[in-house]
This record gives sequence, structure tokens and C-alpha cells, in this order.
Amino acid sequence: MKQPPNPHLVLASAIVLPGSGQVWNGEPQRGLIFLFFLLLLGGFTLVTSGPDVSFVGRFAGAFFVHAMAIFDAYKRARIRYEIWAHSAHGSSRG
Repeated sequence: MKQPPNPHLVLASAIVLPGSGQVWNGEPQRGLIFLFFLLLLGGFTLVTSGPDVSFVGRFAGAFFVHAMAIFDAYKRARIRYEIWAHSAHGSSRG
């Protein structure tokens, strides 16, 4: 079994560019889905927010989806890495 990417590098990538963590995890469709909803909800909150709302408030939907994409990429990378480490080192740890 090939070694999966380091979860911390996946985390850094996901923070910088939404959806890239999922691509590193070998799930490009999942990354595109996150990117689609980031644009969709970001656009929705931009259009529906009032003129006195801050930048963060105007793009709250995009920030929320980006946060979920970061969490998802790291969690799935960490699980893949731990499964690989467990199978590579055998079941006897201690």
C-alpha cells in the first residue's frame, strides 16, 4: 500500500486553497463539490446581505464551507494515514 500524504501538509493545502486537500486525498470530485458550494453559499450571502454588513458577514457562507472543507480534508487524511501506519507496522504496538 502506497504511503498517503502527510495530514499536516493536507491541512496546510486546504487552508490556502479550498478543495485542494480533497484533491491530495485522492478525492477530486469531493473537492469540486466543496468548491461549488463555497461559491454558491458565498454568492448567496453576498447577494442577500445588507449594505452595512462587514466583509466577513457578506461572505459568511463561503467561510463556513471553507472551514468544513478544511476539517473534512484533515480528518480524512488523518484516518488514511493512521490506517496506513497501522497496516505498515503491524497490529502489535506498544
